[in-house]
Amino acid sequence: MIIVTGGAGFIGSNIVKTLNEQGRTDIIVVDDLSDGKQFYNISDCDIADYLDKDDFLQRVQLDDGLLDDVEVIFHEGACSSTTEWNGKFMMENNYEYSKTLLHACLEKGIAFLYASSASVYGGSDVFKEERRFEKPLNVYGYSKWQFDQYVRQLQCTYPDKVFPSQVVGFRYFNVYGPREQHKGSMSSVAFHFNNQLKDNGICKLFGGSGGYGDGEQRRDFVFVGDVVKVNLWFWQNPTQSGIFNLGTGNCQSFNDVADAVIKWHGEKGLQGSKSYTPFPEHLKGAYQSFTEADISALRAAGYTDAFANVEQGVFAYLDWLNA
Repeated sequence: MIIVTGGAGFIGSNIVKTLNEQGRTDIIVVDDLSDGKQFYNISDCDIADYLDKDDFLQRVQLDDGLLDDVEVIFHEGACSSTTEWNGKFMMENNYEYSKTLLHACLEKGIAFLYASSASVYGGSDVFKEERRFEKPLNVYGYSKWQFDQYVRQLQCTYPDKVFPSQVVGFRYFNVYGPREQHKGSMSSVAFHFNNQLKDNGICKLFGGSGGYGDGEQRRDFVFVGDVVKVNLWFWQNPTQSGIFNLGTGNCQSFNDVADAVIKWHGEKGLQGSKSYTPFPEHLKGAYQSFTEADISALRAAGYTDAFANVEQGVFAYLDWLNA
């Protein structure tokens, strides 16, 4: 049995769908469907059962046998809003919940693969899995960073600093791709550019800021298909544990994303262009103009597959999004 928390969310539903394609349907999806529209993400997936996230946590705490035959938990469930400032809610939902699942997995020998975030680097200009570069700027980033710290500290309490079962954290960079439409304003720029071009023929970007030209702010954009591949590779390589950046290792500009969207639609006969709006005053000094994952630890662990660049990933995404 496989459990995917946040299984009706963006990355979680892509994991579920890929597992289906590999012949696995013995999957329990755990999520919060208060936003009922999220069910669309798993409406084409085959699963064994669905559990509400609160009911699932209660059953884990009661140790009622639910986890007895579970091989792995992909823990993708979290509040991922960087604009949410209710710290009590964020720490209960992201931090305490994760601690409970971690300990249950360690007690039962279940692989635990969880979502961390590149937001733990916040104000840093170096993106490497070391304490000195970790500077979260919001409570979401802090909740993810504090759990990473808990994992590190707990690991040191075991003989030879080795967990009894696999524990892997993935610091996701700017993930984009299918099944993210429910995220609204938090959806990727590729999603928004696609809608803007279809609505009025123009992709809207920020003007220059912080020494970067118009639309030239740069991020490590990683296609969700690659994110799923890395998750599943680690599960199939159970001797590998740790906290790893999950990005491409190469940054590209927002212009590159818009150009890819425009090119894809141009090949379908719909012409588009770009426009730039002045960089918002309220974001100056609080905006990451550059991210680029250092993936040396990921490569050292043995993951060798190439990552899609922006044009490759955007084309695959728009093929799905506009089908």
